[in-house]
Amino acid sequence: MNQSSQTETKRDGSGSIVGTERRGVIHSWSRTLIPTAKDAPSDAEAPSHKLLSRGGFIRRVGAGIYEYLPLGWRVLTKISNIVREEMDAAGGSEFLMPALLPTELLKETGRAEAYGDLLFRFEDRHGRDSYLGPTHEEVITDLMRGTISSYKHLPLNLYQIQTKYRDEFRPRAGLLRCREFLMKDAYSFAMSVEGPGGLNEQYDAMDRAYQRIFERCGLDFTRVEAESGPIGGSASHEFMVNCATGEDTIMVCPKTGYAANVEKCETGPRKHDFAGDPSGELEEVHTPGCPGIEDVSKLMKVKPRNMLKTVVFKVQSTAADLEKFGEEWVLAVVRGDHDVNEGKVRDAAGCPVVLADAEEAKAKGFAIGFVSPRAAVGKKGVLLLVDPDAAQGVDTASGKPMFWVTGADKVDHHVKHFNWVRDLGKDPVEAERAGDKFLMVADIRNAVEGDPSPRAEGVALEAKRGIEVGHIFKLGTKYSEAMGFEILDEKQERRPVIMGCYGIGVSRTMAACVEMIHDENGIVWPAPIAPYHVILVPMTNDAASDVMRVACDLSGRLARAGCDVLVDDRDERPGVKFKDADLIGVPLRIVIGEKALAQGGVEFKVRTDAGKGEVVAVDGVVERCLAMLG
Repeated sequence: MNQSSQTETKRDGSGSIVGTERRGVIHSWSRTLIPTAKDAPSDAEAPSHKLLSRGGFIRRVGAGIYEYLPLGWRVLTKISNIVREEMDAAGGSEFLMPALLPTELLKETGRAEAYGDLLFRFEDRHGRDSYLGPTHEEVITDLMRGTISSYKHLPLNLYQIQTKYRDEFRPRAGLLRCREFLMKDAYSFAMSVEGPGGLNEQYDAMDRAYQRIFERCGLDFTRVEAESGPIGGSASHEFMVNCATGEDTIMVCPKTGYAANVEKCETGPRKHDFAGDPSGELEEVHTPGCPGIEDVSKLMKVKPRNMLKTVVFKVQSTAADLEKFGEEWVLAVVRGDHDVNEGKVRDAAGCPVVLADAEEAKAKGFAIGFVSPRAAVGKKGVLLLVDPDAAQGVDTASGKPMFWVTGADKVDHHVKHFNWVRDLGKDPVEAERAGDKFLMVADIRNAVEGDPSPRAEGVALEAKRGIEVGHIFKLGTKYSEAMGFEILDEKQERRPVIMGCYGIGVSRTMAACVEMIHDENGIVWPAPIAPYHVILVPMTNDAASDVMRVACDLSGRLARAGCDVLVDDRDERPGVKFKDADLIGVPLRIVIGEKALAQGGVEFKVRTDAGKGEVVAVDGVVERCLAMLG
């Protein structure tokens, strides 16, 4: 019964092609591979991992490595086709780059080292240093610098759907964190940021295309501002599928719709005031083996919110830049129950920073794990950045002097009753007014629920959970400058090309959809990406019966109408077939039995409806299916 043609070609009287019409496929359960199971793999924790494994969509080969079985591949193909249609409509051209690549390309941008252990890196039999591509910025830049020489060839947008590789230390959650995964990555090229064909125009086109893609896939998603991370660039946005089991936190302003991930989310103004009497004499406490906040909190019986966490960063710049910025080190101070945000530290300091190497920092005199704000005093080239919540001299709740615990700048020791004015030896506010730039107050931590919204006064941020399925970046000239990709502009002057990068996790999108909507019975696929639109369940597999005759007739009519049909022709009990139909999540189920046929109909049921379904006339089934599928 398997029929796999996807389109029917239309021709005029002379035989010329005048168009195509999509036809659905008809597959028999008995003639494809759908190994359903009652139990999930023992290592499965995420709902998508459990259900995709139980439903016979994927099978684990090794840690973070999966086979996509026929059902899974059909879903991935449908997602990929939606991506292709929208990318093509937005002006993209599809091509394919290799997954096996020479490491020399990564060395040009410094990412051979930056990727670290995440990179699958090896030597071939001839000693050539190679890697498996986690992403392809260097490869596409190398292609373009070898083929494009003039502004007349731009703007341009190229994309591929390709297998990517990352050597995750702890692959988990099935397809959500793999070592091998399917991804769409696109790259745009322009000579300007503004104007026709510029980066902003291309970025906005990709933004709109992404929203259409995820809408067509039937996903409930949020577009959020994001940090660029190791990819780099001046701006980026993520597309997050909203679901309670998501691994990412999204901060949302309920009034304005502003949304950002915790790494990027701004906070509204927070009052601060260093002034206030000390809560007591500065007292040193021996805290052996307690460099972490939680350990000290337990030992000293103090809440993390009453502790100051000081994180040491090293300015990453050339000698000329160091002279320009005036800092070599940045000390970032936040409250003990908050997390320092490296991107915000970078922006506040106005220079690139990286978490300091412990040994190098110790040589400078920083007692890593026990550093206090006082470590900035008297040191040249050190900037002290303090988050507003840490820059308090008075407890706003009680009105009493603020009780602070911080490091003692000595290994295995902390101090309590720290006071900003007394223990820095000068009033930070007055020092700043006098032109002493050793200290700045700035938003340098991850936002948390309840923080003031940066877009609406008096409104608090709310936290949601989500799964990242897409990410777009304004790369600028980061890669073109590093790799010497310059072309002639209209004035015949050589300039680096301005780039953008746009990724979609195709296999992650499949898993995220399952995380987003499922129930106790199994998966609930949105119709556009479901492996099949309709599952026909005949109550007998006797080929000569009226039941199978109607099944064959209905499957043909549904396929001609554009529906993909799975016919469950197995010699199994009805209960087994019904449970499997719910498990694999096909949107519509049609049960064909003698009782309903005697009434001139079949049993029609939507996957999300409770109960047995309703009897629908055989002649009206196709129209009913099309109406339900939209």
